[in-house]
Amino acid sequence: MRGADAVTLSRLPIIVAIVYLILLKFNPIVTILLIVIVTLLDAVDGMVAVWSISKGKIGFVEYTKAALGNVKMKLLVKRYKQGISKVARHGPRMDIAGDRIVEYLLWIVFAYTGIVPLFVLLIIVVRHSFADAMMGARGTSSKMKTRLASKLYGSNASRFAVNVLKLVTFSYLVLVYVSDYSIIVGYALIALLAAFIVVRGAAEIYESAK
Repeated sequence: MRGADAVTLSRLPIIVAIVYLILLKFNPIVTILLIVIVTLLDAVDGMVAVWSISKGKIGFVEYTKAALGNVKMKLLVKRYKQGISKVARHGPRMDIAGDRIVEYLLWIVFAYTGIVPLFVLLIIVVRHSFADAMMGARGTSSKMKTRLASKLYGSNASRFAVNVLKLVTFSYLVLVYVSDYSIIVGYALIALLAAFIVVRGAAEIYESAK
């Protein structure tokens, strides 16, 4: 098993523990700390994939090939693509699956507690299902070619922004449920996060349609 895949799988027991701690109204600081950890592990699995030394640093070449312009480097990428398909063919999909499981469980538990409106959960599920299905036939976000999709979905800035917003939103919702923080602020964060997710999903669909 690749190191990056092991990191992805390590997130699953943590998110299950987070769900139970939320329902038990356990110490919110501990729960939020675990949410921070499970969020950071999403970045860690990417770094492990990038810097993994396997078949000539396949992960590094795969993640950086878009920046390689000269002929020799393009030939190098082409030479390694066979190795990539054999060694890391399931890696990107496993990463997406891990992300979806973590996000879905958090949306579901807060919908179950009555904090997140059901229609928001339905929008998120439909958005992810439709966009992921279309992108699945075209490759991963690292292969996006259209300018709109690259900026709104594939860019590091977009990924960083949505992950930070998820972290802030879900952490605050823990405080709403456990410590009776203002639900109004929670609704504002939910609306902002849902809107951002929908916009990024539209960028994925636009890329697929192109």
